Order: sequence, then structure tokens, then C-alpha cells
Amino acid sequence: MTMIRTFTGEKPATKLPKGTIDSHMHMYLAGFPAIAGGPPLPAGDLPGPDEYRKVMEWLGIDRVVITQGNAHQADNSNVLAALAEMGDIARGVAVINSTTSEAEIARLADAGVVGTRLMDLPGGAVGMDELEAVDSRAADANWVSVVQFDGNRICDLEPRLAKMKSRWVLDHHGKFFAGATEADVAAMKRLIDGGNCWLKFCGCYESSLSGAPNFEDIGKIARDMAAHAPERIIWGTNWPHNGAKTTEDYPDDRALTDTVLSWLPSDEARHKVLVETPEALFGFPPM
Repeated sequence: MTMIRTFTGEKPATKLPKGTIDSHMHMYLAGFPAIAGGPPLPAGDLPGPDEYRKVMEWLGIDRVVITQGNAHQADNSNVLAALAEMGDIARGVAVINSTTSEAEIARLADAGVVGTRLMDLPGGAVGMDELEAVDSRAADANWVSVVQFDGNRICDLEPRLAKMKSRWVLDHHGKFFAGATEADVAAMKRLIDGGNCWLKFCGCYESSLSGAPNFEDIGKIARDMAAHAPERIIWGTNWPHNGAKTTEDYPDDRALTDTVLSWLPSDEARHKVLVETPEALFGFPPM
């Protein structure tokens, strides 16, 4: 079945402030095939810079953090090419491991990479077995570590996460596949209160048990976390929604933007989440 993505339409009811940063999306350029060990490239035509610029105009996004897709595993060539295409409005999150050379980290940084990704789920290039080694490398480079795992492991992993040296982001609302317990949410709050942890509102549909359009199970936790520490939250579109296989499965970016940003308590909080916090975290100059 053909996959048709939507790149424009009626604008969200939520007006995004000037300087808004999409802190998590993926971009795929021709000539960079999927690598063994990861998932295939997204279904349908490859969604690249031209398509994403339309989405930026549609939703009201000014700047972007391009995250290495799992399809490319530990080969950062595609994300570097995407950064070159997008220019100064973009920063990158790449993949490194314990064996990555200092010269390679410097090369990535020169190209606009400001963070590294740990993905401890099927298809991820670097998992939690490398947490301490990658965290140390990220701290030395003044990079952000973006960490994703099955959130229902958070209580077991909390002692290791609490010792992280780098600034780090708990990805995808914590990704609680079985639903978050009170203990899970309490662990999230303790980690955020540690001073070097942020929570990313992104990809709620990937772990919601209640589903569209309101994703109320994720929304309940999100509102709690936003009330607890709005200055510790960032937001991403998760475009182009790699898990979607058919047109019918493809999320409505307008509706998703309105829903997720409604979980923030005020315009002031939205400005922090969309502009001030990611600006500082990912090294963008103020707009």
C-alpha cells in the first residue's frame, strides 16, 4: 500500500512562538541506505529537507535538532548530510560508542552535532550496556545524551541514570509500554530534580495504551511532569513518524501538535519548552 505523508494544511490552533525548536525529528537523504541491524528506511518516498521545510512552515517551527535514525545505525553520514542541507538552523544528535575516536567526535561537532543517542530497544545502534562509556564521552565533549528504553525499567535503571555526568534527555515521555506506575513517575521526578536531566515530549503514540486522538494516559503523566518542572521539558515532532506503514497510520501533525502542547500549563511554559530550554540545551544562539 502506498504511504502518503501530509506536509501542509490548516495551521495548528496553538501558535508556536518565534524561535520554536523541534527537538526531535529524523531526515533521510537519497544515497544513504539502511544498514543491517536496524529497521528499514521509512515507508514510501524518502522524506527529506524539502518536505520538512514545508512542515516547518505549516506548524510554525524555526529551528530543528536532527536525530540519527535507527535505520542508519552507527553510520552518521546521513545526519551530517542533513545538517549541511539545513544549515545554521539545525543541530544534530549522532551515534557514538566507547570506541569512537576523539578525532571523530571533533569532526561531528564541527558539522553541528551536539549530542548522542542511546536507544535500548530493538533496532537501536547503542544500548544501555554502553551507557557509562557514552555518557563519559558526551560529558567530555559537552554534548547532550538522549536516552530511550522501555520506561517500565526506570526504577531498576535509576541508580545508573542518576550518576550520569552529561546533560541528558529522557526520551519519548519515558516510553512506558505497559503504562507508568506511581513509582515510575516518582523516579522520573527524582531524576529530573537531579539537575542534569530533561524530559522530551515526543512520540506519544508509540507507547500510549489509550490511543488517539487524546492519548490521555500519556497526557495525564505529561501534565503532572509539566506542573512539576516546566523548565525541564522539551518537545519534538518525531517527524516523519517512522513507524507508520500506511497512509491511514500516519499521524496528523497539526492535531498532534495541538494535543501535546495542550499538556503544558501556560503560554509561558510553552515558550520555555519550545524556545528557551532547547535553545540552551542544544547550543542555539538566541533569536
